[in-house]
Amino acid sequence: MPSFRVVGPGRAGMSLVAALAAAGWESIGLLGRNDDPTAAAHGVDLLVLATPDAAIREVATSVRPVPTTVVVHLSGATGLDALDPHVLRASLHPLVSMPDAEVGAQRLVGAWFAVAGERRAMGLVRRLVDDLDGRSFPVASGDRAVYHAAAVVASNHLVALMGQVARLADAVGVPLDAYLDLAAGSLDNVRGVGPSAALTGPAARGDVKTVEAHLVALPADERDTYRALAAEARRLAGRREPGAGT
Repeated sequence: MPSFRVVGPGRAGMSLVAALAAAGWESIGLLGRNDDPTAAAHGVDLLVLATPDAAIREVATSVRPVPTTVVVHLSGATGLDALDPHVLRASLHPLVSMPDAEVGAQRLVGAWFAVAGERRAMGLVRRLVDDLDGRSFPVASGDRAVYHAAAVVASNHLVALMGQVARLADAVGVPLDAYLDLAAGSLDNVRGVGPSAALTGPAARGDVKTVEAHLVALPADERDTYRALAAEARRLAGRREPGAGT
């Protein structure tokens, strides 16, 4: 089985170590901030830079290149140029949320991965995905920012939205779990029939009075988010803004 080393003992790095080890890959050490990464690419088939995006380039340049070692980063937004001067370079961005290493390792099995890389590096990257029973798709360099923005909306912004739900639920004494079940059902509907067909609610059906009543009732600091999302619902439903001319 292939051997690998990870630089960056954070949640993503530790999750990948656990997942690959469980899949039979040989883990050859884990390097942290205080370790010298100069020889990190030596003696392994794959070197994974699981560092924050801002540190990828600096760490990559500090690693002595080995022409037979594939070097990958886990960033969704960073291009391959950050891995200069390594020849066999690639990126592997798992589309999963990893709150800790144990849960992250479980979620990496069967996950979606955005991949890119030099042709000779991609064989090992695809084997990694296959060994985790995952699925992959390519993302071109010019598309990375939009791809990653969509990932942020799907994950981070969704969590932020649930934070607003939690605040409003708490204000009226309703358990958050009741709304989480509603949200989970909506995501199931999107998976089943797509966003447009899954959309329901007052903004989607053009119920302006209900939307206005919500805005009156909401605290002032909660209204902008509601307005923005109501506008997105109208857009998805193909409806005009209230009061818009023909």
